[in-house]
Amino acid sequence: LEFCVEDSRDVKVVIEDQRLAFSCKNADGVEFYNEINLYARVNSKDSREKRSDRSITCFMRKWKEKVAWPRITKENIKPAWLSVDFDNWRDWEGDEEVERAMVEQYAEVSRAAASGCRGRHGPDDRGLIGDVPVLRVTRRGPEAVHFVQASLEPGTEVLLSLDWERRFDHMQQHSGQHLITAIAEQMFGFKTTSWELGRQRSVIELDTPSLTAEQTEALERSVNEKIRERVPVVVRELAADDPEIETVRSRGLPDDHAGPVRVVDIEGIDSNMCCGTHVSNLSDLQVIKLLGTEKGKKNKTNLVFLAGNRVLKSIEQSHSTEKALTSLLKNGPGEHVEAVKRLQSSVKLLQKNNLNLLRDMAVLIARDFKSKPVPSQLFVLHRKEGDSEFMNIIANEIGTEETLLFLTVGDEKEAGLFLLAGPGEAVENLGPRVAELLGGKGAGKRGRFQGKATKMSRRGEVQALLQEFISHRSPEA
Repeated sequence: LEFCVEDSRDVKVVIEDQRLAFSCKNADGVEFYNEINLYARVNSKDSREKRSDRSITCFMRKWKEKVAWPRITKENIKPAWLSVDFDNWRDWEGDEEVERAMVEQYAEVSRAAASGCRGRHGPDDRGLIGDVPVLRVTRRGPEAVHFVQASLEPGTEVLLSLDWERRFDHMQQHSGQHLITAIAEQMFGFKTTSWELGRQRSVIELDTPSLTAEQTEALERSVNEKIRERVPVVVRELAADDPEIETVRSRGLPDDHAGPVRVVDIEGIDSNMCCGTHVSNLSDLQVIKLLGTEKGKKNKTNLVFLAGNRVLKSIEQSHSTEKALTSLLKNGPGEHVEAVKRLQSSVKLLQKNNLNLLRDMAVLIARDFKSKPVPSQLFVLHRKEGDSEFMNIIANEIGTEETLLFLTVGDEKEAGLFLLAGPGEAVENLGPRVAELLGGKGAGKRGRFQGKATKMSRRGEVQALLQEFISHRSPEA
């Protein structure tokens, strides 16, 4: 389970038998907290977490290891912030022994059942066994273990159906990675230390602190030249004692390997020990687009790329966006950027004017309340438009020594902000109860308690609570 927070600090991870709690701060000091009630029990004593520059990864070992979970959470409702992606995997290369050992020990690796497979995460296939969907495939020794939605009767003859679109996409990305890795090393001496196949884009981690725009452009041009040359991709099997194995790019064989070694050759370009699925000719890649680079860990650079049909899909999405912007902005694609800049300037000016109007309105509301012959001990106000400053201006203008103020802004039936202001002791006692009623959280000091609310529809209950408090405090009571 990976929590994606760059440059995290004050990281705290609590892994219990059926619960995980996570908290940290990012580089800007923003606090994050997530809590997950797990679907089933895990071995909390055999679980751990690891922090990197970009994320915090938690490795949890299931108590019943051979039982597949249908989901990660106990509740059958997935939180909006939780994304489950079985298509994301990392293929470790290079000499990071500690990191690799941790992945090997704790991660559920998906491995193909081909001879000569290197122990790594792999993009396993999907499809049907008869009419039963295959959820996942993993390797255990020489066998491929299929996880399915329903049990199958042993000995039954079934038709196997492969999700070819998914398989071909993985073939294009994997062969594309081999090609980029080989050319990047030939041209610049940059070795690949790992790569990641994502659902929408893929990333190659290069052992270099930087990759210039000129180098990226030259690399993209070179790999596409090889695609146009229709270079064959050949899969061979070598005997385990074949001396040629020593000349093949590799990270070694898994401990449980037996039999021949599988080698993938891009003719005249690369020879690599690999168990993955690949195209038979570089022309099947169609095209490779390098999207740019990102800062990696430990003086490394992440190179983002698309191959084959993903390039076409990206162009299609970009074209649809371009058409929509052309319709909205009433000008051609070449003028979109300038048009958006003008709109942003207009929006900023409107926001500034709106803020000034809200401030003036807050002052007028407060003065109107104070002008009444007998001011009420309770002042309640809700506005859809507004912010914390708007509410605090009203509180400042009215004064809170004698009057109790309950102010809210936002959607009347959903989420918003609230402010309770008044005599210090009263606010200190009532503030937490108001937050609880509104389904929110808040904090306060010196006669003010404010925060966020998720149940603004319960404002009436808060008003009744405050009215009851005032009636009990009143001398006439």
